[in-house]
Amino acid sequence: MITIFAPDGIGEAEPGTDLAGILLGAIDSSPEGPLRDGDILVVTSKIISKAEGRIRPVTRRAELITSETKRTVARRGETRIVRTRAGLTIAAAGVDNSNLSPESILLLPSDPDASAGLLRERLAAATGLQLGVIISDTAGRPWRLGQTDHAIGISGVRAVEDYVGTRDAYGNELQVTAIAVADEIAAAGDLAKGKLRGRPVAVVRGLGHLVSEADSAARKLLRDPASDMFGYGSREAVLAAALAATGQLHRYEELVALDGAERTPRLLAGASLSEEAADLLRAIMSVDLQTDGTQQVEIDSRLLETDR
Repeated sequence: MITIFAPDGIGEAEPGTDLAGILLGAIDSSPEGPLRDGDILVVTSKIISKAEGRIRPVTRRAELITSETKRTVARRGETRIVRTRAGLTIAAAGVDNSNLSPESILLLPSDPDASAGLLRERLAAATGLQLGVIISDTAGRPWRLGQTDHAIGISGVRAVEDYVGTRDAYGNELQVTAIAVADEIAAAGDLAKGKLRGRPVAVVRGLGHLVSEADSAARKLLRDPASDMFGYGSREAVLAAALAATGQLHRYEELVALDGAERTPRLLAGASLSEEAADLLRAIMSVDLQTDGTQQVEIDSRLLETDR
């Protein structure tokens, strides 16, 4: 049987807070406490970031999103989906101001796997138990409305349950099935924690078979960019292709930050193209791939002529 509970009474974390101590105190005071061998703690990233001093002034928000960004995946106005330096693909690089004073914002932990490892070491030292720790954060998903929690830091918990090579009840060999169990645990823990209840930690009990040193890192859940079929937004994919074709891919971050009306002239200014090729590139850059409807794109008829 799987049981999940979120202890009350943890309070606000500050830089230098002894998280292991306050978590153990809250769990011991809970009717479901104390911790048992094989328990998995799902810890909201915000309490980790606060304890690590990752609080910054809200006036620096745009600057900090940029500094935490390795590459912009998609941008619509001021909204940015980015790949962070830690490898996460997330809105605004995870920079957030919920559950925080209006004057402040919070960055994600700089190394969530290391943060999870340190917390687990301290919990294990204090209890002598075999435990798992998952640091969770909220993210949206392509093609789906709403958000769900997922694992951004893992220690002592298997990240993926791989079924490749096994057979189902009909004898079919599974070829690609690998379940992101750490993400499923993070999402389940969030159901108990809630977003506005002041309970940043959930204890998941009954999954001791997943508590393991092997494959215990959230980075194992990150898709290799080379196999990422959705590494760019629709408009951004067109921009990246145009830049690559004109030898300017190094300018991607510069141009993706511009609106379309300004982006195309700046792109063309850095390319050595004939008038016909420039006209074709303007037409391609004007296409909006976000719509399913038909579009009329004005392309000079001379560009469509075939050689006779």
